[in-house]
Amino acid sequence: MARKKIGIMTTGGDCSGLNTVIQRVVDGCVRRKWDILGIQDGTDGLSSIPAKTVDLTNETFQFASSHLAGSILANGNAHVTNFESAARSGKLSAFNKKLQKSLKELNLDALVLIGGNGSLSLAHLYNEIYNGLQLVCIPKTIDMDVPLTDKTVGFDTAVQQLVSYCDQLLLTARSHHRWFVVQTMGRDCGQLALHAGVAVGADAIIIPEIKFDVNNLVKHIKQSKRDYGIIIVSESISIRGHSGKPAEMISRQLTAAGITNKPAFPEYIQRAGDTTADDRILAAGFAETALTAIENNETNVMTVVQNGEYKTISLNEFFAAGKQQKDPNIVGAMTSNAYVEPDSVLLQIATDMGIYIGEKRK
Repeated sequence: MARKKIGIMTTGGDCSGLNTVIQRVVDGCVRRKWDILGIQDGTDGLSSIPAKTVDLTNETFQFASSHLAGSILANGNAHVTNFESAARSGKLSAFNKKLQKSLKELNLDALVLIGGNGSLSLAHLYNEIYNGLQLVCIPKTIDMDVPLTDKTVGFDTAVQQLVSYCDQLLLTARSHHRWFVVQTMGRDCGQLALHAGVAVGADAIIIPEIKFDVNNLVKHIKQSKRDYGIIIVSESISIRGHSGKPAEMISRQLTAAGITNKPAFPEYIQRAGDTTADDRILAAGFAETALTAIENNETNVMTVVQNGEYKTISLNEFFAAGKQQKDPNIVGAMTSNAYVEPDSVLLQIATDMGIYIGEKRK
């Protein structure tokens, strides 16, 4: 087999599991006697002249650190040019051409791009950037909003981080006869809130996919046999006539009803934490699937796991399968999104547990 030169980069928000994917891809390349080049700072580093890279062929970061959160390659800097800032300045076309030129100068045979649904959607939309090389994408996001894959790297660890956070809050909640309204990340998708809420045994889980009545939520909490507990609220829910952070809005309604409570914000700890075993296994499966795809001369594909089977699908399939929405930051761009489905087994489990999940599934 001819010696190949592979590039790897992480884009979008960080999460746990990125370093595990990088390490497993590096290991696989070394076994195949391929060269592996890390592109630092995502598209920011790729657009630099010359591109910011590091040779990963000879292990440049400790194997024992591959379980740590974040990305050894970094995901970019908010103060330099990227897709969003280039679009705002009207220089998106020039930025895309710069990326394409940079990749050509690196003389790669293939690029492994690790990103969320936004990054994958942009890879599909601006596919000409990757002309002349094989593009293989690996889905990572704590939001788990990528269509056609049962899991995304980083999601399981984020759920565990939230559960650990809520477990500790429950101790002080019991001591002070208090409810905590915990606001989760997840953007427009309720998967993170739903999974964490069921795992911790929350009394209510409010997610964007299900309409809810705040008065019925108050009634549900008042009817609880306890005077303390956890209410999970996804970050993108809204209450008509009210403004502010979702957890604070609901907290005010509970206070007005005489329910002692406090809002709580785990924030970026959801994107941190040592990578769980499930995410490490997923990272290994995706890494080997990506390298096999390169061996098979596949391009413009994404690794997925479906019913326990690791395989690749085309970026066209990924994009067509989700609910397509306008990118909020790039005029003319669209993202493909997955959400909690109305027939989700986990929604039924939550209902059977007596958890308030809202009134009507959208």
